[in-house]
Amino acid sequence: MIRLSLIIATYNRSAQLAVTLRSVAAQQAPRGEWECVVVDNNSTDDTAACVARFAAEHPSLSLRCVGELRQGLSYARNRGIAESRGELIAVIDDDERIVPGFVGAYLDFFDARPEAAAAGGPIVAEYPTGRPRWMSRWTERPIANPMYFGSEARLFPAGRIPGGGNMAFRRSTVGLVGDFDPALGRSGRSLIGGEESDFFERMRRRGLAVWYVPGAVMHHIIPAEKLTDDYFRRLCYNVGVSQRRRSEAAGRWGVVRALAVEALKWAATLLLVAALRPVQWRRLVLMRWRITCGLAAPTER
Repeated sequence: MIRLSLIIATYNRSAQLAVTLRSVAAQQAPRGEWECVVVDNNSTDDTAACVARFAAEHPSLSLRCVGELRQGLSYARNRGIAESRGELIAVIDDDERIVPGFVGAYLDFFDARPEAAAAGGPIVAEYPTGRPRWMSRWTERPIANPMYFGSEARLFPAGRIPGGGNMAFRRSTVGLVGDFDPALGRSGRSLIGGEESDFFERMRRRGLAVWYVPGAVMHHIIPAEKLTDDYFRRLCYNVGVSQRRRSEAAGRWGVVRALAVEALKWAATLLLVAALRPVQWRRLVLMRWRITCGLAAPTER
């Protein structure tokens, strides 16, 4: 019986997807207890053929590819949830690899913790072309979102949520809080995000427990094109835009609260300047400025 469905939404990344699928095929959990559903979100490369080849090469793996014509990561993930069979759902991305014990760690965890609504695991950033000198732990977060909260299972720390490429939840949790919001999340070349924050905020408001699972380790592979100045500027601006959209949806005072929090983050940023090398603090200030610009821009209707 399929107990867990592993969902991978993908768009025009067949070469990277092949790396991800190889790590999926290396999973040690019993084959009959889980499946992998790849959601092709209108790719124009050979994504469909890549998945078909991989399925033929690994006949014991329950792997299938479904399409989602509405463009956007949230639409694709929602399609994966709808098409999948497991009571447990784990979501990963097409630019990563998971350790062999990844699926098994989530299966064992949810068996042991029936009160857990959702979970996430460690994220390890990998830089094939090298980690840039300007990067600090603060400017790395919007790009790679690395996280490690120890070697024991625990509730997720306050103020943090699982990474979008390493999260798991019960199907019943989706029934309680709803799907991912299609107004948020990547779409084509757009860098709008925030769909995971919105998803887990709905869990928080309901008092649902979100746990950290140390054995569910994901390696996030960061290519050189995500380390350019242009990408960093666009990414940070869209972090702000995403925050703006979520704060507007939160009600009358949502934007005011978001701007107040941003002011506090500016104060923290200025304190950090003295502790960082010039190349690092300049990038940190740029990040904060671009996020503020995105947050201050009214959402287009």
